[in-house]
Amino acid sequence: MWKWEADGDAKAVIVMIHGALEHHRRYGWLIEAWRSSGFHVIMGDLPGQGMTTRANRGHIDSFDEYILEVKEWVEAAYEFDLPVFLLGHSMGGLVAIRMLQEERVEIAGLILSSPCLGLVNYPSKMLDMLSHGLNVIVPTFRIASGLSVEMATRNEDVRAVDANDSLYITKVSVRWYRELAAAMEQAFENMGKVQDVPTLLLQGGDDRIVDKRSVKEWFNNAPLSEKRYKEWPNCYHEVFNEPEREEIFDYAHDFVISQLKAIGYVY
Repeated sequence: MWKWEADGDAKAVIVMIHGALEHHRRYGWLIEAWRSSGFHVIMGDLPGQGMTTRANRGHIDSFDEYILEVKEWVEAAYEFDLPVFLLGHSMGGLVAIRMLQEERVEIAGLILSSPCLGLVNYPSKMLDMLSHGLNVIVPTFRIASGLSVEMATRNEDVRAVDANDSLYITKVSVRWYRELAAAMEQAFENMGKVQDVPTLLLQGGDDRIVDKRSVKEWFNNAPLSEKRYKEWPNCYHEVFNEPEREEIFDYAHDFVISQLKAIGYVY
């Protein structure tokens, strides 16, 4: 994991979780936006992604590997003795949800960015059936992800950088897919177990990767005392990379500030 400290006195700590196939380096703009606004930021690469490994890229044995990794990042954030907020994008949002269903952590709020609670395009029925068998026989067998940066954002600058990104994963293992599918199901099945924390959900209205109908279904039924849903009509999947990202960041920043005021935190 890596830590970026705010200039001067910090208001809180933002723990960020990236999405599938990607890594922390793609979040330079967002990290600096939080840091320059007076927040410490903690972030790492999830197992099998980014700089964590070369041998098992795009593979995990269990989705719990993600949960345990992020729990370490949250515990590291406690060392600052400041309120902690969790921000999860896409699969990172799913990791955050599953962690809050299985663990109890001290956080002041949760920000979900286009959380992976359903897909726009699933594998064919035949491929899905085949994946069950392969998951038992050869779980590390790699298949093309079917995703591209053009599906993720309209930001041409981000697209240009990603085109030459050697850390971006293009193939995932059968086990990885089956674990992702199971985690999405568990997010709905264990909805009643989710920790009750103030939650802001930011969703791209023109998301080409995550099915926003599934996102809305989860959000509407999640037993959270305080929750906000904001959809950005023209945005693709990666709302914090979109041309509107400054406006979107301001919205997320206002949510964090409001939660700090709600708990009476003086900074």
